[in-house]
Amino acid sequence: MTGWVILVDQPKDLPNAETPHKVITTSEYLARPRLFDMARPKLVNLARSYAYQSKGYYASLLAEARGHRVVPSVETMLELREAKLYEHALPDLEDELNRCARRADFQPEGELKLLVCFGLCRDVRFEPFGRLLFDWFRCPALEVTVEPGTWLSIERIRPRNITRLANGEGAFLRESLHQHTKREWRDPKARTQAKYDLAVLYDPNEKMPPSSPTTIKHLVRIAEKLSVDIEPITRRQLAELAEYDGLFIRETTSIDNHTYRFARRAWQEGMPVIDDPISMIRCTNKVFLMELLGSNQVATPPTVMLTENSGDLQKAMDELGLPLVVKIPDGSFSRGIHKVATAEEFKRITDELFEETDLLLAQKFLPTEFDWRVGVLSGEPLFVCQYRMARGHWQIVKHRPDGSAREGGFRTFELDQAPKELIDTAVRAARPIGEGLYGVDIKQTDTGYVVMEVNDNPNLEHGIEDAVGKDEIWMRLLRWFIERFEQ
Repeated sequence: MTGWVILVDQPKDLPNAETPHKVITTSEYLARPRLFDMARPKLVNLARSYAYQSKGYYASLLAEARGHRVVPSVETMLELREAKLYEHALPDLEDELNRCARRADFQPEGELKLLVCFGLCRDVRFEPFGRLLFDWFRCPALEVTVEPGTWLSIERIRPRNITRLANGEGAFLRESLHQHTKREWRDPKARTQAKYDLAVLYDPNEKMPPSSPTTIKHLVRIAEKLSVDIEPITRRQLAELAEYDGLFIRETTSIDNHTYRFARRAWQEGMPVIDDPISMIRCTNKVFLMELLGSNQVATPPTVMLTENSGDLQKAMDELGLPLVVKIPDGSFSRGIHKVATAEEFKRITDELFEETDLLLAQKFLPTEFDWRVGVLSGEPLFVCQYRMARGHWQIVKHRPDGSAREGGFRTFELDQAPKELIDTAVRAARPIGEGLYGVDIKQTDTGYVVMEVNDNPNLEHGIEDAVGKDEIWMRLLRWFIERFEQ
């Protein structure tokens, strides 16, 4: 790994003495296609112009062709050419801009110009805005022209020519560049050996994460053997995501929180990601999932869709009987799932849930002593686990009012010892979702195997899901990323 390389049009634009990184000219980079043949540099393109067909434009274009990561990308350059190409970002940006102004009790009297370099705003009152701007447009130096008023509006966003920065702006750019390229490396040895960087998104405060910090540390040790450097990141590091080769999400996913934004950003950057945004959308919504599985002839529990039409409740009770299970379409990890035993309870629970959603699912209650979970990676089985129901409860996890939870026991199986029909069912359920990692939850009934749901970020806990497969589970997962890094 070469690390960071700075591209400039003229050596005097950023003398080598002013940065610890290698500085070369755009002309040299364009003329020497094999310059970094044995390395994968991260390029910062500080060309004087990003105009179409300029040297700066071609440097980023060829960087992408050579497999080098570059800021800004050609897509960013083109987007920033005219307002109508970036207007889709303005509502989000203006919301944050006005939030910052209100927090600082600041009301500009005239036109305001903000300089943002690598996500840092020179006016510290607008730091959150600067981070968001860099998330939208990964460009070294941007100037935002703001129109005053009761609602601050963005008139223009444009890249700044680094040779025209004045009154301390150049020093601010250099300091921002230094902050951007300063990476936290936990293991100095891994830095020199690692061929790839894999970001692992986690929440250190999550009570029931899909992988604990201890498990992530176990993954770090295994990854070193494959020349992959694992870097745990949190929700605050979205702006840094493009510095990595791939993303592995290890916190509970949701379409309406930061996990989806991380997945989408990685997808846009062309990075391999588990879970990818398409898989999230397909797995998170149980209405879509039931339709998809049904169309692929995968057995699912008898289900009735509920709207606020009161006739739906009677239809569900007639078809499914009582007790039955009511689900919010996008609940996860046993949340938003209720077992109801009487018509009165059914009415009360659905009335409460319809305050959150326009659609609910009622499913036949299938009592079992345990649930099967089959991990499927890229259409192939990865692990098989049996999870027993939590003591005195009808689910494998019993959530308490204080946010804690109680779980039942588990048993992990060799793939060749698990029932063949179970694995076949899981693979048929996962393949229509995508090529990522999925956890297929299955109940074993008198009439066969029934798929309850497909999880886009299943639990992978050291000592549980890998209790039988051991390190091979993690090796296969890492090879999934490596194969895509090398394509």
